[in-house]
Amino acid sequence: MLRRALFLIFAMGPAALPAASLASDAKPKSPETAFTGKLRPDILGVSTDATAESARAAFETRFKGHADAKVDVQQQKLGDAGASFVAAVNFNLPAGPKQTGELLSGSFSAPASGNRAYFIARNLTFAPDQQPAKADMIKEIMGKYGAPTIVGDQHLYYIYRSGSVISSGTKYKEAAAIDAIDKPLDPRAAVKLNGETVRGSCVAVVKRAQAKAKTLSAMFDEAKGANCDGVLSVQLIPGTPPDRVGIAQFTLLDTKLVVSATAIDNEAIAADHNDKTAPKGSAPKL
Repeated sequence: MLRRALFLIFAMGPAALPAASLASDAKPKSPETAFTGKLRPDILGVSTDATAESARAAFETRFKGHADAKVDVQQQKLGDAGASFVAAVNFNLPAGPKQTGELLSGSFSAPASGNRAYFIARNLTFAPDQQPAKADMIKEIMGKYGAPTIVGDQHLYYIYRSGSVISSGTKYKEAAAIDAIDKPLDPRAAVKLNGETVRGSCVAVVKRAQAKAKTLSAMFDEAKGANCDGVLSVQLIPGTPPDRVGIAQFTLLDTKLVVSATAIDNEAIAADHNDKTAPKGSAPKL
C-alpha cells in the first residue's frame, strides 16, 4: 500500500540522515517571494509558502488509497559537508485505460532559507472516457486563479509582478479565453509584457524551467533575468475530440524566491565553510 510505503520512507529518513539544520545552528531566513498577502496561488493547496514537509504531507493525502502510486523523495546536502534535506518530492500515479494519471512534484530550497517550495507542478493525463470539456476546464481554472495575463498556444499564463497579476492589454473573460487557447500567442501582447526592458520573457522562462533540472543553481540565471516575480502556467493539450482535454499541466514558478533563496543558501554555505576552516587554537596559559 502507498501509505505503508510512505511511512517507511518517512520513518527511515531521520534515522539514516542528519537533521535538516544548519551546521552553524543559524536561524533560517525567510526568502523574498512573488506572492504576498492574499495573492498566494496554489496547486492542490500547495503554494510557495509550503515547506518540503508540508508539501509532502499534502501530496501523500492526495494519493491516499492508490497502491500503484510511486513516490520519489530526493535528498541533497547544504554544501559539501552540510546536513541532508529534502530537495524534491515526486508522486506519480500511472495512467491507464480507466484511470487518469497524475504527477505531483515540488522542489525546495535548503534549510537556510526555510526549505521552501519554489517550483510546483501537477500533470494530469486523462483516461479516454474521463476527458473533461475544454470550456469546463477553462471555467474551473479562471474560477480559481482569475483572469490570465495572456492566452494562446494551448496555455493560460498568469504573470506576477509587484504583487499582482499583470495585464497584457486584453481583459480575458471565459469566452475570450476559450476562443484564444488554441491560437498562437499574440506577439504584440508578448512585446508589451516585456516593455522596453531587455529582461527575459516569463513565458520562455517557465517553459525552460519545465524542461531543465529543478535545482536552484539550474534555474538561477534565468530567474534573475526574468521580467517577472513569478509565473503560473496551465497547458491544456487537446484530447479526442479536440474540444476535450487529454492532458493538463499546471506549473507554478516563484522566480523571486529562486533568486532570494539562492543568496541565502550560498551565504550559509560560505559561513559554514569559514567556521570549519578558521583556526581553533586558544591562547596558552601564561
